[in-house]
Amino acid sequence: MEGDTDEGNTPMASDRDPFDGRSDNPDENPLAAFMAQFGIRPGPDGTFNVEELMGNLQQAMSQFSAHMSSFGGPDGGMNWNFTKDIARKVTASQGADPSPTPADSRAVQDAVGLADLWLDPNTAFGRIHAPAVAWSRAEWIEGTFGVWRRLVEPVVTSLAAAITGMLNQQSNDMAGLQPMMEPMMRAASSGMLAAQIGQSIGQLSTDVVSVSDIAIPLTDQPRVALLPSNVAAFADGLDQDAKDVTLYLALRETARQRLFASVGWLGPQLLALIEKYARDITIDSSAIEQSLESHLSGQLSPSDIEDIGSTVAGKLFEPVLTAEQREILERLGTLVALVEGWVDDVVGATTAQMMPGAVALLETVRRRRAAGGPAEVALKSLLNLELRPRRVRDAANLWAALRQAKGADARDAAWTHPDLVPTSADLDDPLGFVH
Repeated sequence: MEGDTDEGNTPMASDRDPFDGRSDNPDENPLAAFMAQFGIRPGPDGTFNVEELMGNLQQAMSQFSAHMSSFGGPDGGMNWNFTKDIARKVTASQGADPSPTPADSRAVQDAVGLADLWLDPNTAFGRIHAPAVAWSRAEWIEGTFGVWRRLVEPVVTSLAAAITGMLNQQSNDMAGLQPMMEPMMRAASSGMLAAQIGQSIGQLSTDVVSVSDIAIPLTDQPRVALLPSNVAAFADGLDQDAKDVTLYLALRETARQRLFASVGWLGPQLLALIEKYARDITIDSSAIEQSLESHLSGQLSPSDIEDIGSTVAGKLFEPVLTAEQREILERLGTLVALVEGWVDDVVGATTAQMMPGAVALLETVRRRRAAGGPAEVALKSLLNLELRPRRVRDAANLWAALRQAKGADARDAAWTHPDLVPTSADLDDPLGFVH
């Protein structure tokens, strides 16, 4: 094999073939270390016998692919059932997650029914048709998983491209092995990514109090769903009646779902911006190589893959954003701020004469939003997305100014077309936007 050198002319470590076993530092040969875990090692001279390697690799690939089939999907893609199973395991590990009782369901339906009555005179957007429901955390995962899958698909594509790129960088001597190595590495890497995604969604399910608590439409059709166990955790320590807390959160989610249902372009645009951002995510190939070298073997269990996903969480993505991604983040942040600011104003106007404790509850919501918490961590791990809208107060002030000057109908009419909604510059001058 090419690459043998006389003593004194030893190539630098960075120039070595990663399939050349002579390096003293295993970190320099992650793919060789990966293969070694299947009994594929270089000969005494530090090189591989290609014919023997091909035979061993074919056998190892067959064994490994069969074992990894429970982690990866067809052709090395994602096994979404495995991802969902991890999400449900994570949420179960965070404490009891009982299915809502009939009493829980009635309480949510009663709160949403009252919320609808209160909202009717305070917004031009009508009621949604789907009945309100109470969800456990596991039901939230099930109910939102389809949208999460859509948002993460571009990352799966980027991961596949990164694997191909890693193999294309290997020496010409090893080029013939790429068709066999690639499915193995795709399956292993997809298992890691599936674990990371499942953990992120599972963690997020422990924080949200309603279906679209993070201001992104996470169901195919608008619907109001509250999570009684998380609502109770939100209310814990507050000097507020539990029923008032449930009603206040029902008002917010009902207003948000009315907005998504009535403004046909809004939900699709929010999701499209996230998908476009995700398509430009760059996978850090070195993180994949290190994980393959350090962790992977032919005897992995689902818990091993889950542990690896936890280890690499937040490390698979290159930290540098493209100019287009930064622009998308600004647009997305402004749009989410407008959504949440609109909800703040609508609910604030609705409860002004009806619920004295609503002002304190709004401040609790704002502190929770500013702190970020599990929601921010989950989105960062899922999509390298730091979605913390910093201008919600400015947006709420703008919507309030427009309502006070021209009425609630005029405020809601600003959502008629994406070209009519306020921009980031308008948030700097709300009175100028009103005039």
